Amino acid sequence: MSESEDKIKDAFHPKDWNEIQTADSWSIFKILSELVQGFEKLAKIGPCVSIFGSARTKPDNKYFKLAEEIAYQLTRHGYGVITGGGPGIMEAGNMGAKKGGGKSVGLNIDLPFEQSANLFIDPDKLINFEHFFVRKVMFVKYAQGFIVLPGGFGTLDEMFEAITLIQTQKIGAFPIVLVGRHYWSGLMDWIRDVAMKEEENISEKDMELFTIVDEAEEAVDLINRFYMKYLLSPNF
Repeated sequence: MSESEDKIKDAFHPKDWNEIQTADSWSIFKILSELVQGFEKLAKIGPCVSIFGSARTKPDNKYFKLAEEIAYQLTRHGYGVITGGGPGIMEAGNMGAKKGGGKSVGLNIDLPFEQSANLFIDPDKLINFEHFFVRKVMFVKYAQGFIVLPGGFGTLDEMFEAITLIQTQKIGAFPIVLVGRHYWSGLMDWIRDVAMKEEENISEKDMELFTIVDEAEEAVDLINRFYMKYLLSPNF
């Protein structure tokens, strides 16, 4: 054991240290159980699109209405809808899917604040997660596209993870559609002008991994045209 590890260990009472090590080992089984539950429930849902956005968006907000309309149109084209299962944009997505008679999936996360599952998720397609990273596996593995509406850190995390996985060829390419030019344009200007041109941390080709639109019809059309062009099968 290194000197730094000894110092860390000395900061705990030996009994406490052993308990921590034991708890960490047992947490593996909790993680595995969440993965198994997710795989078993989602493996046969068919082609779906994940919709991301803020849990804080109110029903009178234009982006709430856009999310509902996008989800509705997706179901009319044969897609199911996957959301994070909570309020705001997520609720709008599940509401639109339910209205369109399509599959409405909710991947809810247990939080000490803010989020509980919305009422528009199909009862057999609601899954509760404790770990964010397991939940994100499900979003990516069982989606044929991402539609990202305005949101906060969680939305940005989900969006950039999807972009990174496609960029690094860890998953097959699928459409990533950002809805709301006014909301996303400042971030995208920085990515293009600073990260790409000034610092050369991003290639010009990477800017093609996502598209920004304003209308529901544009978002749905991008998903449809992508699969019509490449005749791709679902990720599972």
